[in-house]
Amino acid sequence: MRSGVIAQKVGMTRIFTDAGEHVPVTVLKVDNCQVVGHRTMEKNGYVALQVGVGTAKVKNVSRAERGRFAVAEVEPKRKLAEFRVSEDGMIPVGAEITADHFLPGQFVDVTGTTLGKGFAGGMKRWNFGGLRATHGVSVSHRSIGGTGGRQDPGKTFKNKKMAGHLGVERVTTQNLRVVQTDVERGLILVEGAVPGHAGGWIFVRDSVKRKAPADLPMPGKFRARGGAAADSSDEDVAPAVSESAEENAS
Repeated sequence: MRSGVIAQKVGMTRIFTDAGEHVPVTVLKVDNCQVVGHRTMEKNGYVALQVGVGTAKVKNVSRAERGRFAVAEVEPKRKLAEFRVSEDGMIPVGAEITADHFLPGQFVDVTGTTLGKGFAGGMKRWNFGGLRATHGVSVSHRSIGGTGGRQDPGKTFKNKKMAGHLGVERVTTQNLRVVQTDVERGLILVEGAVPGHAGGWIFVRDSVKRKAPADLPMPGKFRARGGAAADSSDEDVAPAVSESAEENAS
């Protein structure tokens, strides 16, 4: 199991295939997505990577958080998240995960916070059909109808679908196909719509219901501390990280 990335939703556009067909895509930008910390079985009871993205102002970061970033030797991040990984899916601290972490054609699961729509009625919130247009119905055509019994049960049950606040919920959309990646600009183009507004943070990870491609890089595609691109097949990743750490320490 590999780590995911934190991306920022740019917006939607479309691209054309060689056959002339257009594919609607959502553009996700991966901006300086670095590994900030490790969660190990011995210390934390589970295995995961803490990933940070963006750059935060130092005055907006607590002293404890500044200390954690200093230990990892990375700049303070605007957004942090943890991704559960397997033992062989660990990426060195300080490494930057690049856009080619995902391959064109593979399927991913994306998680975001939906748009807030305020107070909504039953027809908009729950797709109710509404009341009849005639036969005694007056004024209340879009009402939800009855909400419970009379003397028995004498109350409205909890979780009854009624009017209320709509949106601003954490939603995961599964099995979206990666159409294209741009490593230079840090862009991931995903087919279809992604929950959230433009500029919102999106968590992208490998699909759990689709088989991963055979040539998927493990533990992933990343740029080691010092700027060299690497993955698990590179034998000089660890030395490169250690050498750069020694240079920073000196």
